Amino acid sequence: MQLYTKVGDKGTTKLVGGGTVSKDSDRVWAYGTIDELNTFIGLAATKLDSKEQDIQAELLQLQHCLFDFGSDLANPNLNDDTMRFNPKYVGWLESKIDQYQDEPPAIQRFILPGGSEQSALFQVCRTITRRAERQIVSLNWSVTLPSEMLKFINRLSDYFYALARVVNYRQGTPEVFYEHGNQVFH
Repeated sequence: MQLYTKVGDKGTTKLVGGGTVSKDSDRVWAYGTIDELNTFIGLAATKLDSKEQDIQAELLQLQHCLFDFGSDLANPNLNDDTMRFNPKYVGWLESKIDQYQDEPPAIQRFILPGGSEQSALFQVCRTITRRAERQIVSLNWSVTLPSEMLKFINRLSDYFYALARVVNYRQGTPEVFYEHGNQVFH
């Protein structure tokens, strides 16, 4: 397979099904951000140690799911028959969020992203997911996407937040709580 096609030389790209669209279209922004997210998930998975094999396996499964999700975003003729994304992933994410949010102690305050390197990477994944969600919502104004896709992307950022907290907890890394107005620069 040729790595370069020269199709993009004029600022356009091909979609699933063969149509062509500008590289700055809402659709390309949306699936491009999903691709970026998938790359950061891969990086985050490499930073987990052997005690986190359960999370590594989940992340690998999630990466496959996101390939399907991105393919669907790139398909202007998306319908129930052509959709690759499995809507059951919404329930899967909800069960994982429930599992992970019950592991560390409950908090009633905002935390600063960080702690361990792994937690910080999951916070990066969370914010990329939020950006992808905004772009998918924008795309949904001009095309109708399946509601399960919108639910999934909304839950996905919560999943990464839960993962960020749980890896800090498992590693014994304290979370830093946000303190409004109490920080003085020296």
